[in-house]
Amino acid sequence: MNSKYKVFKYKSNNLEDFTDHVSIEEPLEIIIKYKEKEVWVDKIISVTMRTPGDDEDLVRGFLFNEKVIEKIDYIEKIETFGKPSEQYGLKNKIKVTISNSDNIDIDKIKRNFLTNSSCGICGKSSLDTLEIIKKDKILKSYPKISKEVLINSTYKLRKNQSEFSKTGGIHASGLFNTEGDIVALKEDVGRHNALDKLIGYTLKKNLLDNSSQFLVCSGRLNFDLVQKALMANIGILIGVGAPTSLAIDLANKFDMTLVGFVKEDSFNIYSNKDRIVINT
Repeated sequence: MNSKYKVFKYKSNNLEDFTDHVSIEEPLEIIIKYKEKEVWVDKIISVTMRTPGDDEDLVRGFLFNEKVIEKIDYIEKIETFGKPSEQYGLKNKIKVTISNSDNIDIDKIKRNFLTNSSCGICGKSSLDTLEIIKKDKILKSYPKISKEVLINSTYKLRKNQSEFSKTGGIHASGLFNTEGDIVALKEDVGRHNALDKLIGYTLKKNLLDNSSQFLVCSGRLNFDLVQKALMANIGILIGVGAPTSLAIDLANKFDMTLVGFVKEDSFNIYSNKDRIVINT
């Protein structure tokens, strides 16, 4: 499932606008309904970010893989409900009724699912956790970077990843100044963890200066990464891969510049292009 977005693409020293297809990202709240001491109980066990479609299969696989249930035959009914989302009209809550409590691991349900390394929102207990507590937008006046600094930043990120060169299986987040120098860089198997490490380190060392710095992340850009960057008041977030629909919407809402698909001579600007200086 995808949606169309207006994008500014830089290539061969030209900036052109075009319509791009972007993967839709929406939260799905998973609820288990089961009997406990002869009383029906509804329990929110997870919120996961997903591309809408095949939600019932997603939930079946999730419950089986997490060993909440031993067999998918224990599932009596699956129903999707909730207020349709404003932009896509999707219902983002799903309830699974289990035939009886003997067929489920109640202790596992009662424990909160922990955030795993690949998904910053997975395991959160409610859609309410997705609310943005940030009220103010990013100032549009800064920072600004040249196209050369932008393109070189992803190369520098990769070059300075000590663990990636050894394993080839780790993500990185880097904080750069507007001259293109690395202020700090952190690595982790999870993109979200790498960014948390970076922001935590720069706050501890008092290195953060959002008026003259920007962020670069390996991999694709999703809602969680944009949200974390916003909390640090970073005005530019760059990724080597594609952004999701929710990432673009959030960046636009708070006037963040979001850049993806960075290559040797091209990149896509998905929001607030004025922070990127094309002609120097």
